[in-house]
Amino acid sequence: MPPKTVATINSTGRQAASFVRAASAVGWHVRAQIRNREGEVAEELASLPNVELFEGDLAGPGRSQLLRGLFAGAKIAFINTTHWGDEVAIGKACADAAKRAGVAHYMYSSMPDHSTFGSDWKALPMWATKFAIENYVRQIDIPATFVYTGIYNNNFTSLPYPLFQMEPQDDGSFEWHAPFHPDDPLPWLDAEHDVGPALLQISKMGPQHWKGQRVTLAFEKLTPLQCCARFARGVGRPVKYVRGPIKIAVSVPSGYREQLEILQEVLGDKRAPYFGPELEYPREGRTIWEGYRGIEEYAREAFPIEEYANGLRWMEEEGAATPSEAGDDDMESDNRGSRPMTPSGMPMPMPTHITGGYTPRSHPEGRDVNFFVGST
Repeated sequence: MPPKTVATINSTGRQAASFVRAASAVGWHVRAQIRNREGEVAEELASLPNVELFEGDLAGPGRSQLLRGLFAGAKIAFINTTHWGDEVAIGKACADAAKRAGVAHYMYSSMPDHSTFGSDWKALPMWATKFAIENYVRQIDIPATFVYTGIYNNNFTSLPYPLFQMEPQDDGSFEWHAPFHPDDPLPWLDAEHDVGPALLQISKMGPQHWKGQRVTLAFEKLTPLQCCARFARGVGRPVKYVRGPIKIAVSVPSGYREQLEILQEVLGDKRAPYFGPELEYPREGRTIWEGYRGIEEYAREAFPIEEYANGLRWMEEEGAATPSEAGDDDMESDNRGSRPMTPSGMPMPMPTHITGGYTPRSHPEGRDVNFFVGST
């Protein structure tokens, strides 16, 4: 049989890049839209077999022509819109172009609109745009599946970015400050490692199996205390959770500041469920992809490498204590106290994508923090 042809947009984002790697590895032909060829991820995608890059800005005047070429002959599409430009207009244009091209399975990365659940919850603005696009995709009646992603393991950084800073302490430990109640479960996902294989499996099962469904891509259900306990075991240092207001120590766009303020109110103060009251996890995600990388494995294998690539050297310091219990965790591990080595010392285990190779991000926009861009 001829290889399948798939189309992706915003292909240097964590979700789309993961899918491009997976599809390329199994021999599918990938048409991947990117804004430009600058950066390590774009260079990596250009080097992959079976990948054809379509360079152009979806917010620009050439959008219609770009989308016609991107979707021509494609039977599968994975679309993850971002805040670059008018997101709703771009989302509608992608759906219209895909339908005209005869795409047989349209996978859209959506998020919930909390204002629709009949409570006094406000809509998170960067999520509500995605929900609006989802509703439009349903209206035009293209065979579609809607994936809802959990919080990225990859969001964590010791750099002073809002919401997911693992703040280094003088004694070698870390503290995570966030507004979530310490006992409220949250969905977790390693976007680099697991989005691609999960989407590949959804694609193989076909549009009729998933038509119109919302599928949660979240492989662990952990409270902040449980998350910190597992992160501590993986990174080999104590990690303490501190509930409190979101700290903004760097310049952020006004739209993101509004997103954080409403997130703190809705998911923090009012303790609304992350996906709302309707979607269950992680059973659904695990039935699709069993080889997921949990937060402990991420902290042990990938986090120190990402940090090192961002110019940080805390992992070279000696004398850090063994991890203390950051909270009750109902799953024990044999990896307690294991500590990653540094690139300048003994080798750390290198995380690999489905085709191998690791692509660090050093710019706050490049990190694709999913509260920032809606979940890229």
